[in-house]
Amino acid sequence: MEKKLWNMLADVKDSCRIVELSHVVSPDTPHWSGFPDMRDDTYYNYKDDGFYANEYHMVSQYGTHVDAPCHFVEGRRALDEIGADELIMPLCVINIVDKAAADEDYAASRQDILDWESENGKIPEGAFVALRTDWSKREDMDNLDDEGNKHYPAWGLDAIKFLVEERNISAIGHETTDTDPAVIAARDGYPGETYILDQQKFQIEVLTNLDLLPATGALMVCGFPRVRGGSGFTARCYAIIEK
Repeated sequence: MEKKLWNMLADVKDSCRIVELSHVVSPDTPHWSGFPDMRDDTYYNYKDDGFYANEYHMVSQYGTHVDAPCHFVEGRRALDEIGADELIMPLCVINIVDKAAADEDYAASRQDILDWESENGKIPEGAFVALRTDWSKREDMDNLDDEGNKHYPAWGLDAIKFLVEERNISAIGHETTDTDPAVIAARDGYPGETYILDQQKFQIEVLTNLDLLPATGALMVCGFPRVRGGSGFTARCYAIIEK
């Protein structure tokens, strides 16, 4: 058998670097406030059993995680229906850091994407499009006001519709715990997240290290368990970038 793939891998490792995009999974991992902290219990230990194994108690959408289409829309695809060939994609990073710093409720717009394309070229079909806000650098990601309301930036519905209907992307991702800005989610009930999942696309939430990525040219790789009927799960994602 020829070893072209082995040689290709050697070339990739020599010419590229890998950037981790997932948070470490622990009770301290950032997650949506409606979910409890993960619990980590020792199931077997070295002293009594001769080996070490743990039992983890956590919700499916914990930390950096994938949302399958059926997470919000009954009858749409579950995790086991997402093909392995869908898990490596061209990666585009839309940077709205300055706008998010000026307006903590900012919703990325169709115009933001068009402005990005004017500098970086057209978003390719099948791409993973990540929204960089640098929100993952914050200790308080919910950013509550005095009345207990959350404030964080995310996607606008018009931006997501543009990506799906005019660019035919495969998936989106973001650093925040929701697809929609918190004020929009509180008022309108997650229109962006409902839309993207209803289109049979998946998404990755609570990403990190997007500031280490180029705007274009990298590859996104996502991994998660193939749970039958699963609506989501903690995910391991990374980017492959040319040195």
